[in-house]
Amino acid sequence: MVIIGELFALATSLCWSISAFAFNAAVERVNSVQINTDRMIFAAVMLFITISLMGIGYSVSSSQLLFLFFSGIIGLVFGDTFLFKAYQHIGPRISMLLMALSPIMSAILAYFFLNEVLTFWGLIGMIVTLSGVTLVVFEKNEIPTSKYKISKAGIFYGLMGALGQAVGLVFAKEAFNEGSINGFLATFIRLISAIIVLLPLALLAKKYKNPVKIFSKDLKAFAAILVGTTLGPYLGITFSLLAVENAKVGIASTLMSLMPILMLPISKYVFKENINWRAISGAVLAVAGVSILFLR
Repeated sequence: MVIIGELFALATSLCWSISAFAFNAAVERVNSVQINTDRMIFAAVMLFITISLMGIGYSVSSSQLLFLFFSGIIGLVFGDTFLFKAYQHIGPRISMLLMALSPIMSAILAYFFLNEVLTFWGLIGMIVTLSGVTLVVFEKNEIPTSKYKISKAGIFYGLMGALGQAVGLVFAKEAFNEGSINGFLATFIRLISAIIVLLPLALLAKKYKNPVKIFSKDLKAFAAILVGTTLGPYLGITFSLLAVENAKVGIASTLMSLMPILMLPISKYVFKENINWRAISGAVLAVAGVSILFLR
């Protein structure tokens, strides 16, 4: 039995899990807007090289370009900037747990704007996921030795990150509904759109500085953002496309949503974070709910 698609899906989830810790390490040293901008520039360069080497054409319709433009702005500029702020407040593990709510938000938005059907099992999946996230974020007995504390600001940033990703996904899906488009090209267009908007805004707000000067003085921050970009926007996207190509979409999507569970041992054994039964149960419930949502 060939399970190459499932293996790529697991690799995707692992890459995204590690990239979350890498980006978290970066935002502890450099401001989140700088990190978000630079990692998109690095990812765009990597994807441009890949597209050129693979001989992928740049042919897209004007409507696809428009949908991908808004997808990039909302998902990458709005959503990911909030996600990086969440990293600073509540850490990567809780932030990515909140991102498990993104499929729920996407399903609800698709119901209203794309006329997609919300089934009974889809609703059950939403409730299970929400229960898992709630179990963790409403933890009152915080562990004093924990590096991060669950805060209202952190939860708000995480929710806004999930919402941004969900809305961005809906716009991206509209682009794919318009006609066939290569996944690498779609991602490249989203990244370029985000850079065009975010870079000038960051410069005007004086939140972006010369990356050569910054990273030449802080090689650890450069290494963190390079690892995060390679594993996240680049390899993560590549593996996710191969997973969807070689496995059923529902199974691939479920396996790619395992980050909250995969991040538990990394948090405990690598970053020495105390993990209690609520954290484990909440992560399992959240992933189970996403599984029901995708496999319904």
